[in-house]
Amino acid sequence: MEPPKNTEGRTGGPSPSNEDAAIVARLRDARARVKEEMAKVVVGQEQVIDHLLVALLCRGHVLMLGVPGVGKTLMSRTLSRTLDMEFRRIQFTPDLMPSDITGMDIIEEDASTGRRKLEFLPGPIFANFLLADEINRTPPKTQAALLQAMQENEVTIGRRTYPLRPPFFVVATQNPIEMEGTYPLPEAQLDRFMFNLKVKYPTIPEELQVVKGTTGTHTGQAHPILKADELIRLQDLVRGVPVADSVMLYAVRLVAASRPGESKAIEGVHKYLLYGASPRASQYLILGAKARAILAGKYHVDFEDVKAQAGPVLRHRLVLNFHARADNVDADAIVRRLIEAVRQEG
Repeated sequence: MEPPKNTEGRTGGPSPSNEDAAIVARLRDARARVKEEMAKVVVGQEQVIDHLLVALLCRGHVLMLGVPGVGKTLMSRTLSRTLDMEFRRIQFTPDLMPSDITGMDIIEEDASTGRRKLEFLPGPIFANFLLADEINRTPPKTQAALLQAMQENEVTIGRRTYPLRPPFFVVATQNPIEMEGTYPLPEAQLDRFMFNLKVKYPTIPEELQVVKGTTGTHTGQAHPILKADELIRLQDLVRGVPVADSVMLYAVRLVAASRPGESKAIEGVHKYLLYGASPRASQYLILGAKARAILAGKYHVDFEDVKAQAGPVLRHRLVLNFHARADNVDADAIVRRLIEAVRQEG
């Protein structure tokens, strides 16, 4: 999609070309079909599913926070099935080793020659969709085994580097209520995740539907909607969505305003922060806004698209101090205050 002319500060956007209209219609149709299939298995959680799709289209990764039993694993497995992605699940435990994730070199003997040779045995990370279940239950050394894969889409074992076949998508889960036997994720690891999504309890009608659907003889089954090569093309299309300079500047200013000592003090924000978000947050705000806009059938990004990504993008990148804990202020409250304080210009 070519950037539109004279879109600075406009909310209506330019008239789309036939090619642009076809691209938007294709993405919007894919989103509707994926969600329709997921609804056969997953009840509710509309916002979480939307953010999962946005992250996937942006080639980002997701950290999901929720108590046991709210459907984090089910959502992940069902999404991978609707997109026909190879799915692997790793249960993170304190004794898990990095090689259990990435794979290892093993010595094998050739039956015909009797010679021994070194062979690489791939780990579960060599999949399209990796679910890292309860990622905070394993030590930082093992958590770090995901860093290179999430950032570079490759794995280095010994002296060799092995590429990961696209699309590659990591969803990690955490239990927020049980701290016994857990290891906090390092800031460098957290920053690799595009979104931090909170999976909430279902409503009473939703929970009733869950119980009806899972305690009888019939269970829903999702079917593939897209193939891997189609998904890769859609990922490329998202990056071509135009963004006005004023909207991009707003995203950058929003992130910059979270940095104490680096920007003008904001009441109710800097008092509670040790560190703000890095430029990676600005990149993810714009990428997420592009995906949200085109999935909604729009041909350009507006301010509301950026604001809608602010919570999932920023909440795990803000390092709170003891004042925040004392005053019972969380990252979401600070993000809301940032949105209120940073003006839209243009």
